[in-house]
Amino acid sequence: MVLQTDRLLLRKWESSDAADLYKYASDERVGPPAGWPPHKDEAYSRAIIRTVFAREEVYAICIKERGREVIGSIGLTLDGSPERPIGTNEAELGYWIGYPFWDKGIATEASMELLRHGFEDLNLSRVFCAYFEGNERSKKVQDKCGFKLHHINHMTRVVLLDEMRVEYVNVLTSEEWSRKFGLNL
Repeated sequence: MVLQTDRLLLRKWESSDAADLYKYASDERVGPPAGWPPHKDEAYSRAIIRTVFAREEVYAICIKERGREVIGSIGLTLDGSPERPIGTNEAELGYWIGYPFWDKGIATEASMELLRHGFEDLNLSRVFCAYFEGNERSKKVQDKCGFKLHHINHMTRVVLLDEMRVEYVNVLTSEEWSRKFGLNL
């Protein structure tokens, strides 16, 4: 499946995207605020595409005018995990954007399209989204999309970085989405 906005193309990841993924995910400014280490080489990026990004509803973010170049990733986790259990018809939204594309509204635009898809096409009832204390960019994206605070985890283990952080977990319901953005769900 391919999703589109005026500026963006959200498409499935391909192994040939490893160079683009490494280019942006190796930057120290990108992964650590979101809870993952910078990529060390293209082989690692290729492995992430084969495993983490191979799930349903995970998309490579491309700017249409730049062709197939991948500048970030976005996805809905539909099955949860032991650390993040979710209910039936619920999902968790996650995203990141390469540093050169920060502060251009891309994360918000991609998130809005994936939320539309989640609520309208997948009939989700609620979507959760979280950020770690200090990640103000992610907080701003979630605020613009209409998320509201659900709860705070004061001691969340960040497994990939082997550290503890404060995590803010937000939620958006299909009713709130419909009311805020005028959709008839």
